[in-house]
Amino acid sequence: MQQLTEILADHEIKPTAMRLLVLRSLLEANSTLSLRELENILHPADRSTIFRTLSLFEQHHLVHTIDDGSGSVRYEACLSKHDEGDDDRHLHFRCLQCGRTICLTEQKIPLIALPPSYQVHEVKCVITGRCPECTKKHTC
Repeated sequence: MQQLTEILADHEIKPTAMRLLVLRSLLEANSTLSLRELENILHPADRSTIFRTLSLFEQHHLVHTIDDGSGSVRYEACLSKHDEGDDDRHLHFRCLQCGRTICLTEQKIPLIALPPSYQVHEVKCVITGRCPECTKKHTC
């Protein structure tokens, strides 16, 4: 719990029981999580409380939101402390078979030079296909 409290403090967020639970769930997940998945993990926690926590985390750059094309916003913990100079920009992979969206943290999104006067707000990259587990199941 001390490590979670320190992560919240690094992002200027006061620790509460719900904030600690949401952060722990995001850090322990082996893929990104939707609000519904977090709600199932943290049952019987209130959906609106979880959503407000995620919104606060996003404001303080503690989570990234990912639109992976599934129709549901996905969340992942981001340990960078600010948007500017974000060192946590990486690719995401959405498995078309099992539906998981996985962070490929070692695969960084390259900087893209835009023409003058274009301002980048954010860069997100989602690759779709079949994850290793589903590929193995499909070939067996």
